[in-house]
Amino acid sequence: MNLLPHWFATPSPAFRSRREFLRRAGSGCGLLALAGLLEQQGLLGSTAQAATGALNPLAPRIAHFPAKAKSVIWLFLNGGPSQVDTWDYKPELAAHDGQELPGFDKNTGFFTEQVGPLMKSPFKFAQHGQSGTWAAEIFPAISQHVDDMAFIHSCFTETNNHSPALFQINTGMSRMGFPCVGAWVTYGLGSENQNLPGFVVMYDTLGRGLPKGHAQNWGAGFLPGVFQGTALNAQGAPINNLAPPSDLAGETQRAQLDLLRKLNARQAAATHDADLSARVESFELAYRMQMVAPEVLDIDREPANIRALYGLDNPQCAHFAKQVLTARRLVENGVRFVQIYSGGMENERSWDGHADIVKNHAGFARETDQPIAALLTDLKQRGLLDSTLVVCNGEFGRLPIVQKGGTGRDHNPHAFTTWFAGGGVRGGTHYGATDDLGHKAVENRVSVNDLHATILHLLGINHTELTFKHNGRSFRLTDVAGNVVHPIIA
Repeated sequence: MNLLPHWFATPSPAFRSRREFLRRAGSGCGLLALAGLLEQQGLLGSTAQAATGALNPLAPRIAHFPAKAKSVIWLFLNGGPSQVDTWDYKPELAAHDGQELPGFDKNTGFFTEQVGPLMKSPFKFAQHGQSGTWAAEIFPAISQHVDDMAFIHSCFTETNNHSPALFQINTGMSRMGFPCVGAWVTYGLGSENQNLPGFVVMYDTLGRGLPKGHAQNWGAGFLPGVFQGTALNAQGAPINNLAPPSDLAGETQRAQLDLLRKLNARQAAATHDADLSARVESFELAYRMQMVAPEVLDIDREPANIRALYGLDNPQCAHFAKQVLTARRLVENGVRFVQIYSGGMENERSWDGHADIVKNHAGFARETDQPIAALLTDLKQRGLLDSTLVVCNGEFGRLPIVQKGGTGRDHNPHAFTTWFAGGGVRGGTHYGATDDLGHKAVENRVSVNDLHATILHLLGINHTELTFKHNGRSFRLTDVAGNVVHPIIA
């Protein structure tokens, strides 16, 4: 029997789509069930959205539970800062300076044939604040805020190479193609300001390049593209085409967008294409940004005392100060997630001190110390620190041994430090520990999945419930792992 004519026969109009089938099944009860399921997953638009036919993917959403943090500023020290030369004080390292590290696996670092002996920190350490937190001398300004900071000294990752380590710290996976933290957060919570991107990224402005892996580090992966990071330009106008062409300004541009929306809405109604609706919204967002973004991104509007606080008059840190001050203005105006990269692509052009740890780390500390301290001061005096979670770390740490051929340190995936401030964090706390030489995390070890679970928790998100179905599987930022680090939460 030949069944081909049946296979390719035109289906009944009653069953053009699954939605049409559900609408008709059981006198409409099937569609009611669908609506209930969509509402449970936060995928059902509001009444106003339903009336206009528009579903805004960046509309604010209710968190899983109440939380203080409403936004995040992630200060990323690109290249891998050394924990034993910044916040993880190890007096035993000085006592064993020049000795071999017993049982050391030379494959731990990236340069396997350049393994030297233990090397003490070249920087002096001192205690600060009521918490008595030890800090290296290269952070004189940030160290004044340690009582507002929570330190996790026992972080570790799974790779000793920059690109996969960057992917893992940003997306939870050591390979490309997955959504980053900022994309997951804006997917879960939307944005408080519909005239600005929900997720903004800033990278090196001194011509040192993007981090390895480039825009994959702030990509949306398999999430809708509207959730990816909007990267501000390193030079020139922060965002291209913010000023419309003279022949397309005013009512002409508005009329063009209205026609485009009408045509796309007609197509979306016929095909139920969610991506098309998201694209329409992206056009509208770009239009609204033309009205709002230039003012928000204009730091010249800040008073002289604030500009001086951040270090805009200091040539050593003015470039990073501009970015950090911009971040404060963005979260103040409802942007959900801001990520700033300190350092660029190649080794000595980032916190990747293979050759000379003093020159490398002291130099980058001079670029970042004053602006970061100013950010914490400014957020606090504006009453924004409680609602803004500040995170600071790199993709991995550095070995306590010297790298042969110089006075620097190689990569160390076994230990690095992350600090948090604001956003419901318990200030002045320390969690976890490395061994006496700072080589490996040994007490209360914290994985990248744990870090991500903690960030989401501080925003009121249960990391096991923030999921997206892709290729027949429900994915989440923390994959099948992740534990919230509750002791650092107030």
